[in-house]
Amino acid sequence: MKSIFWIKSLRNKIIATLALVLVYKFLSVIPVPWANVAALEGIMDANKGLAFFSALMWGGLERFSIILMGLSPYINAVIIIQLLGVIVPKIGDMQKEWEAGQKKINKMTRWLTLPIAFVQSYGMMILLNTLSASAGGWAIIDMTDLNTVLMSMVIITAGTIFLMWLWEVMTEYGIGNGISIIITAWVLAATPGVIMNYISGAQFSLFFWLLLATLAIIYVIIKFTEWNRRIPIIYSRTGREEKSYFPIKVNQAGMIPIIFAVSIVTFPTILGQILSRSSGTAASNVSAFLLQYFDMSNPSWLLIIVYFSLVLAFSFFYVSITFNTEQVAENIQKRGWYIPGIRPWADTAKHLERVSNRLNLFWWGFLALIAVLPYIIGKLMNQSIDFIISGAGLIIIVSVILDLIRKVDAEVKMFDYSKFK
Repeated sequence: MKSIFWIKSLRNKIIATLALVLVYKFLSVIPVPWANVAALEGIMDANKGLAFFSALMWGGLERFSIILMGLSPYINAVIIIQLLGVIVPKIGDMQKEWEAGQKKINKMTRWLTLPIAFVQSYGMMILLNTLSASAGGWAIIDMTDLNTVLMSMVIITAGTIFLMWLWEVMTEYGIGNGISIIITAWVLAATPGVIMNYISGAQFSLFFWLLLATLAIIYVIIKFTEWNRRIPIIYSRTGREEKSYFPIKVNQAGMIPIIFAVSIVTFPTILGQILSRSSGTAASNVSAFLLQYFDMSNPSWLLIIVYFSLVLAFSFFYVSITFNTEQVAENIQKRGWYIPGIRPWADTAKHLERVSNRLNLFWWGFLALIAVLPYIIGKLMNQSIDFIISGAGLIIIVSVILDLIRKVDAEVKMFDYSKFK
């Protein structure tokens, strides 16, 4: 800690990061000028599924802020480009061009974010107005006024683009990845409110046990996050063969599977509330089924199973796109390396794919269990509970803080080495 404050470059990076996080928090409380925030707060209190959507928007939904969509349009654009890389050969070739190709991909992703944010902003306004009307409340945005709708869409889209620029500045001038730090800031900002809810309700015993469970899960997540599978590699050097390792991380997909799974598993509740306004018998039956079995405030076993399955399914899908075993096998062959007992090219690719799938099942099975564990405990205890920080939030925080520790340690070592020049 002493070294952090003595090293000027590191100190400036930390100050820049904290200042930009404050800018993000300031933007998250500035509402769109024409939004009825009071009506939005009413439906947020009555709809826990919408609160999960607010989590996906990193808190921007609670006050219908100018950064309402967060960086979800950018994340969607990244995923679309990655999917197109499998379908469109030209984009796939760019992804293989390392730095030059990555610059082109980043530029395409930024341009694609713009129309996605514009369309998503309109969809979110329609959704919130429908939910407010079904609850007997006022409209969040007056959709009959075209000027109001267009100006709101422009402001929300501009907020997303500005936030995208903000995290890039944070990544360049701060310490750590800007997106990860912004998400971590949102998760940590919500934690004091959770603690105060237990204290104000005099639930000291429950709070104590949940705190112990949270700390234990943090310890386990650290062990899992730091672990990787080392594939033995043989290569030739100075006329003799030497042995090394090719590491495959256990957590290859990051938080993308959780984000997709939560967004899908919370959608049926919102759809059920929309259908509840319909006078048709079929729509009423569908609405009753969705509200009964997909209510996040009182999760059913069906919801728990679907949530668990979605996390696993999206993790395999995402890793299958991002971890190209054929390309890795080709690179190993080109460098004259080989895996002992495995033939090059096709057999090497199959071996890497098999190892990756096993690691994926192991890690994301564990992650999916953490995600649904509060619901399982709540069902067994017949009480709605959660950890001090949600399971997904814990994994985000642990991953980001471990990354920050590595980068701070690297900066300190670089400073120490520079003194000997």
